[in-house]
Amino acid sequence: MRYWICILIVTLAACGPGDGDERPAPRYTDDLTGIEARGTLRVLVEVDDDQYLPRRGDPLVREREIAREFARRRGLEVEFVSLDRFADLVPALLEGRGDVLAANLTVTDARSERVAFTQPIDRSHETVVAAADSPVPSTIDDMDGTIGVRRGTSFLETAELLAAEHDAVDVRVFEGSIGNEDVLDSLVAGVVDYTIQDSNRLDVLLGYREGIRRGPVITSARPLAWAVRPDNPALLQALDAFLFELHLLQPEERIYVEDLSALRERGHLRMITRNNAATYFLWRGQLMGFEYELAKKFAADQGLRLEVVVAPSHDDLLPMLRAGEGDFAAAFLTPTDERRDAGVAFSRPYHWASEVLVGRRGEAAIDSIADLGGRTVTVRRSSAYWTHLEALRDSTGIDFELRAAPADMETEAILHAVGEGEIDLTVADSHLLELEMTIRDDIAGLLTLGEPQGHAWAVHPDNRELLAAIDAYFDQQVRGLFYNMRYTKYFERVRHLSDGGAELRGDGSISPYDDLVRRTAEAHGFDWRLVVAQMYQESRFDPDAESWAGARGLMQVLPRTAQELGIDDLHDPEKSIEAGLRYLEWVRERFPASLDPAERMWFTLAGYNAGHGHVRDARRLARRLGYDPDRWLGHVEHAMLKLSEPEHANRARHGFVRGREPVQYVRSIRDRYRAYVELLRNGTR
Repeated sequence: MRYWICILIVTLAACGPGDGDERPAPRYTDDLTGIEARGTLRVLVEVDDDQYLPRRGDPLVREREIAREFARRRGLEVEFVSLDRFADLVPALLEGRGDVLAANLTVTDARSERVAFTQPIDRSHETVVAAADSPVPSTIDDMDGTIGVRRGTSFLETAELLAAEHDAVDVRVFEGSIGNEDVLDSLVAGVVDYTIQDSNRLDVLLGYREGIRRGPVITSARPLAWAVRPDNPALLQALDAFLFELHLLQPEERIYVEDLSALRERGHLRMITRNNAATYFLWRGQLMGFEYELAKKFAADQGLRLEVVVAPSHDDLLPMLRAGEGDFAAAFLTPTDERRDAGVAFSRPYHWASEVLVGRRGEAAIDSIADLGGRTVTVRRSSAYWTHLEALRDSTGIDFELRAAPADMETEAILHAVGEGEIDLTVADSHLLELEMTIRDDIAGLLTLGEPQGHAWAVHPDNRELLAAIDAYFDQQVRGLFYNMRYTKYFERVRHLSDGGAELRGDGSISPYDDLVRRTAEAHGFDWRLVVAQMYQESRFDPDAESWAGARGLMQVLPRTAQELGIDDLHDPEKSIEAGLRYLEWVRERFPASLDPAERMWFTLAGYNAGHGHVRDARRLARRLGYDPDRWLGHVEHAMLKLSEPEHANRARHGFVRGREPVQYVRSIRDRYRAYVELLRNGTR
């Protein structure tokens, strides 16, 4: 057989953007007593699997949920320690960088010689995966080509055995920080002919990834377990006892209707929602959303762990609730008689919004309902907008066309279509319109339709305890400090649509921080003028700036990221610039060094803004749509815009993203950078 080693991404042994700082994380190898004395359980995971939109049924999500529950029962905080390279996980455990390793880890003889395994959490077959457009072998004996696998995985051992038994099979080993998704990308791109996946993860991957197909099963079902250090018997015993109880008491059924008392026995609460900018989304590796934060606090107040179930479309929200696929639905639902008659109960309102007729900015004013004659209004048929517009048309006799948008089309996407001239008019709740207008200026509210409407959570009508608890929660929270802070965070953002012109300052500089930026940028390998342009876009040179999501300082770094970098004061200009450049460098390393340097820079800036995972999703989508995945301008940026559409967001690992934000962000920085270069070259003001 032939044996290949392939490095697709620059090797990083770090556990995050803070790699290489002068304060290495402490290492502890003590047993349960020491862990309880510190008060924190450190769980080792792979970074590639730690920053994506959770999918229902994903074993990695389930492992993290189980770890949180174990920690809660022991009175511990849980800290997930993310490493870039799968191959580094076992060494990191043995070195004391974590207490437990949870990574869908197959129990093998070789690993058992190094670590101690808990009782199995799951069982899985190793399965061949092939590209969708290539022949799939019926059996292992029919395989002919190269199998690509990562260093450190059990798949490598399996692939080597296959290659030893079949002359037509070669092995290509991916080294470095390449993630599981990158291996699948290599498969789709034709770099390798096959790869190997655990069957329990493959089921989830096939639910959102295009371009791959299931092949023959290679191994029998093998146990998957957590690993601890061999000299931690007390921790192992505690984990085994917990897992044994978990298997006995928690059945695997996913569809049930139970009230609050029974849900407390289960320990978790399921929210059915949509993946969009108002309810639930992923931003820079953090799960966010107004509905998500309200629900997370409610679940915590009840002593429950929140589980999010994303409905395929708005039409599916209430049917899924009635069927028992979740415990409540939260997606800014307007209670209507039609929805109540369909078999759900609504809480008291927690939010109110006016329905606003929306058109393109600059078009003729609409002063009254009568001006709708001859126009076309597009909304989802399942929305309250449709019901209200039908009633309006019937009561007034005004002849306007009511057109149905696709059931899975988000309001943001409909508003985008209005701005692009693809749709004449639509209706949106006032808070959603305000949210969208923070990043675009081509739409406008033309007419408010009626009085503000209340929004409520929906529950199964049999769940009276749960409904009463939700009502009591809203009685306490609505218009309170927690509620108001979250509402401001998501719906009252400061607009940065217009950029001021680039000009030199009186002393010939382009910012108050030129010398500091030049020194720091050069140390990290960046053009200092580009960094100044980015700084302007981030903070308008205000060291005290704070974003809607809590990012701070000149470079708008999240406090969590700064902590990982060992930096404590983001309002200090020098520290903020250092944090921003370190994080920018970390994002750059998420993209292949083989890219054209300029293109890699645009990808890096987009990743800094929205999260590198969304940009990598956009590169995959660009390839499927016929764009060049290695070019940002005119190619991947188009795919990024499409990731706000459910058709594509549902098939992306990181889900929905407001793609217009990173697209505008990169373009603004690029234009300002060019202006700065010209100004400094000419010395003009």
